[in-house]
Amino acid sequence: MTAIDLGLPQLGGLDLVPATEEPQKAKDYKSDQEVRWCPGCGDYVVLNAVQSFLPTLGLKRENIVFVSGIGCSSRFPYYLNTYGMHSIHGRAPSIATGLATTRPDLSVWVVTGDGDALSIGGNHLIHALRRNVNIKILLFNNRIYGLTKGQYSPTSGQGMVTKSTPMGSLDAPFNPLSLAIGAEASFVGRALDSDRKGLTEVLEAAARHRGSALVEIYQNCPIFNDGAFDVLKDKDEAAQRLIPLKAGEPIRFGAQGEFGVRRGEWGGLDIGRVSEIGEANLVVHDPSIAESTYSFALSRLGDQNLTHTPIGILRQVERPTYDDGARAQVEQARAARRPDLQSLLRGKDTWTVV
Repeated sequence: MTAIDLGLPQLGGLDLVPATEEPQKAKDYKSDQEVRWCPGCGDYVVLNAVQSFLPTLGLKRENIVFVSGIGCSSRFPYYLNTYGMHSIHGRAPSIATGLATTRPDLSVWVVTGDGDALSIGGNHLIHALRRNVNIKILLFNNRIYGLTKGQYSPTSGQGMVTKSTPMGSLDAPFNPLSLAIGAEASFVGRALDSDRKGLTEVLEAAARHRGSALVEIYQNCPIFNDGAFDVLKDKDEAAQRLIPLKAGEPIRFGAQGEFGVRRGEWGGLDIGRVSEIGEANLVVHDPSIAESTYSFALSRLGDQNLTHTPIGILRQVERPTYDDGARAQVEQARAARRPDLQSLLRGKDTWTVV
């Protein structure tokens, strides 16, 4: 019998094994490995937030798996007292797909960086998202290659001077959220490494979502791209730049909520003062809109200069998952064939061994 047959709790549609009777704590998810990142790295904050929220899922640690690729963020599995795999560059979503498809009882997570996910792993990422595999992808975006010592990445800004672009990068950077929505990801969110509360809220929602969930985390690299997101962490600057998204609430921001978002031309969204736009014309946030035009327009409100940055859950919709469909096909094939040992032995496809 499955956990569903027994009436046990579910998380994101998983067939769950109940957690131990004794409540779990953050320390239960800390491994015995020394955490080794550069002092001041945003990864420390994210790790602490993940270790603190995992006990709330009600899962046994052996029913949680973290798969990583290559990069600073990919050390994550070593520091969590769960199952984990440090895989190869860019291929973590593919490995996680196989795991989620064959083991519906597991909560499968991918930890990756902007270089690992969007460069060598770009193909694997978009197909995992379009298939809507039941995995959760944490994309650490520091806009630089950190582990390999400071080359420009797919999210580095145009003109950025790095070890591999001494005269400035010529590339137009990716917008990871636009990319994910374009690939039909059913859950897309963004959080800041320094915003513990906001990060935890998005992670919890992603964990309970059935299907592919991508969470972009703005994460500071103090060595090779220090201060990339400082304008979003300064109290005064953040109030003018961060656009908090709350389902069912009008989208407005500013120290006094003086700015808001309204419908623009060509299906886009515009920003202006509420006093000029009018309260009645503000967009009420609804991440469950099936048509992706709205969430895509939200992702385009921001630019590389972080002038306006939506934060929270942009998209959260329901659609069939790849792993559910694959398992259903296997069961259908088994039922149709009705394998019988004697029929196989006496059939035409037999051999006589002498």
